[in-house]
Amino acid sequence: MQTEILAFNTENGPTTAFCSIPAKSNGKAVIIIQEWWGLNDHIKDIAGRYAAEGFVAIAPDLYRGKITSSPAEAGDMMKALTTDDGLDTIKNSIGAATLAFDLSHFGITGFCMGGTFALRAACELDGLSAAAAFYGDIPPEEVLRKLSTPTIFISGTQDAWINPEKVAQLEDAAERYELPIHSIKYDTDHAFFNNTRPEVYDKAAADDAWALVVGFFNDKL
Repeated sequence: MQTEILAFNTENGPTTAFCSIPAKSNGKAVIIIQEWWGLNDHIKDIAGRYAAEGFVAIAPDLYRGKITSSPAEAGDMMKALTTDDGLDTIKNSIGAATLAFDLSHFGITGFCMGGTFALRAACELDGLSAAAAFYGDIPPEEVLRKLSTPTIFISGTQDAWINPEKVAQLEDAAERYELPIHSIKYDTDHAFFNNTRPEVYDKAAADDAWALVVGFFNDKL
């Protein structure tokens, strides 16, 4: 496995993506979208885990170099990131990775803010074959109804932000519009996948979700 920094341009200026390249690629790629903290070591570690499974892992830097461990600062940075800018960065990271690594099939995943963007990208961007959104916010129904990408939505029943009511609304829209999205719920809190946060991390649920998503990407990409 090796790592590489991929530079590319967006409508709002240049940025980069952290890439983990497997020694033996399966020809499939996963775009990993950061939490509100930024493109930190946790997200880079997840990229490495995907590479260990044979995927080319690309984590675009939506904050263009900014990282924080302060919830207040993270909230401010997330609010400053527009939906259009985030989606444009994701779109351009796919284009850059396609050329750099000769790829044609992409999945997308993300956590917290990244889950919001992963689901939104699955609804609005071309070039994605599968999506796995972890406890991200639900897009407006007029956006969600455009979803044609096979998607897994993962949430925690103890989550006060992406709460059971929001998830129920997603499930209701999925049924009414016959959307290709499958809702998976664990008896956990928000950010249960993040093993750097012991106050919310749930190893059993995280391990189960990881196996589920890796199998899903192997099947769909």
